[in-house]
Amino acid sequence: MRVTVDGTIRRGDWSMDLDGFAIDPGVTAIVGPNGLGKTSLLRLIAGLEAIDSGRIRFDDDTVDEPATSTFVECHLRPVSMVFQDVRLFPHLRVVDNVAFPMRRRGASRQVSRRQAAGFLGRVGMAELAHARPSELSGGQLQRVAIARALATEARLLLLDEPLSSIDEASKPGIRDLFTGSVFETVVWVTHGDDDAESADRVISLAESTS
Repeated sequence: MRVTVDGTIRRGDWSMDLDGFAIDPGVTAIVGPNGLGKTSLLRLIAGLEAIDSGRIRFDDDTVDEPATSTFVECHLRPVSMVFQDVRLFPHLRVVDNVAFPMRRRGASRQVSRRQAAGFLGRVGMAELAHARPSELSGGQLQRVAIARALATEARLLLLDEPLSSIDEASKPGIRDLFTGSVFETVVWVTHGDDDAESADRVISLAESTS
């Protein structure tokens, strides 16, 4: 899926012009200093924020265009997300957090939990499947958030520094989950050289918005 952004976002005195900004299928790493709007860009694509002027398209479908009052809500976009704020459901056990996307698609609790256990195994969290989020460390929470994102059937995966709390020894294996994922398009905001080197292409936001 190709994502194109033509327009501007404004937050107080700060603004970012994104005319002609495009992300093609595959894994794209977005790099650049803090404060340039990398996370804001992901939030625009996800539908958590609206563009101030212009248009956002997924392939030929417009998902955000103020001029025509078009705005597709985030839960209706084919997007899965892993942000630094992991946003797990505190009242659900780890396995049920990961099973949530399958349950929303109509899978039974038994089937969704079995599938969720598989994703937890891929991120090294199988033994903590029945723990509560409050019992986990920051790195463990991030692993669960990654497992939940992988469990969706979305076409687009958005990653905002998803390995920031993961121990160094485990990063290569989890990095491989992103680069070898079934998602058509992966957009990866990172400061890590190893992350960027594993992507198909790298975009410097400073260059793309200058």
